[in-house]
Amino acid sequence: MLSNTGTLAQDVIKIGELNSYKTQPAFLGPYKKGMELAVEQINAAGGVNGKQLQLIIADDNSNPGDAVRAAQELLTREKVDVLTGTFLSHIGLAVTDFAKHQKRFFLASEPLTDKIVWEEGNHYTFRLRNSTYMQVAMLIPAAVQMNKKRWAIVYPNYEYGQSAVATFKTLLKQAQPDVEFVAEQATPLGKIDAGNVVQALADAKPDAMFNVLFATDLAKFVRAGTQRNFFEDLSVVSLLTGEPEYLDPLGKETPVGWVVTGYPWYAIDTPEHDAFLKAYQERFNDYPRLGTVVGYNTILSLAAGIAKAGTTDTEPLVQAFKGLQLDTPFGPITYRAIDHQSTMGAYVGKLAIKDGKGIMTDFHYADGASVQPTDEQVRQWRPASAD
Repeated sequence: MLSNTGTLAQDVIKIGELNSYKTQPAFLGPYKKGMELAVEQINAAGGVNGKQLQLIIADDNSNPGDAVRAAQELLTREKVDVLTGTFLSHIGLAVTDFAKHQKRFFLASEPLTDKIVWEEGNHYTFRLRNSTYMQVAMLIPAAVQMNKKRWAIVYPNYEYGQSAVATFKTLLKQAQPDVEFVAEQATPLGKIDAGNVVQALADAKPDAMFNVLFATDLAKFVRAGTQRNFFEDLSVVSLLTGEPEYLDPLGKETPVGWVVTGYPWYAIDTPEHDAFLKAYQERFNDYPRLGTVVGYNTILSLAAGIAKAGTTDTEPLVQAFKGLQLDTPFGPITYRAIDHQSTMGAYVGKLAIKDGKGIMTDFHYADGASVQPTDEQVRQWRPASAD
């Protein structure tokens, strides 16, 4: 475990953060830097409720059992005041359940599965990053506009991928009832057999595709698909592919024309993002990734919630987070009282290549509040016992 020490314990607020740093470095390296920048800025401005923030980090090894043990150690050995973190959806669900049984506050920063705030949501857990449902809903208008009937689907075969596909099928069918799903490939996370996957999809002769792959699986899939000319005349909507973590490694192989969610940091022109970008570049001599913004917003959220509650005690903190509003580099966000989901959004645009690098063009910001299900639906999905 890593911590920044040198401050008397009674003068600090300890934030216990656990994540898959060893297995997902592309996202979580920049994420950690985003947290560090926010901690430094808040502490320089006087801290929260007169106390300095201290970040204590543990690795969950991408294993649910290890994640629960790490969370327990953060609480008992490190005596942290709040828990946050997790990246992979099944890890996030494990810690969500842990928080429920321990009756301790937990801010799930990154995992996307809907279950964290709906089917398996609980009184103690909140989530920052926009959910799988929200991400898919951002892409549905573009998918409908493509007006294609025969869809292929490819996704990593674990909670996040399964959740994304289920939502995509439901929402697209609602908008376009005659759509057909003619091929589906579920690949083991981090172990895609890209050539065979592309061939299986191509054999079904789809005219559109929904992609949920990311990281090294995405890079291998794109390379195999390009070599086999699979993407020619194929309309594609793709989750996460516009995020620098996953887009930058594609380089000249970036599949032009895909409609994606992502983060075009180089072209966002707002005062709040400009200030964040300048501070990050000055501090780290690097450009931010989406993980950077998620890490930064995680600390901003915790600071705002603790300041509002006036304490790190669990119950006041839970109540403070219900309806909590704060400003972020993406603009203002709110944590919804009904399901503990924040309204942080994402950018939606098309992929292009410029100077040998993948970029997003024709993009817009999709506010998370605009892609939420109705309150009635949320009440059906979220157990009444959760609150």
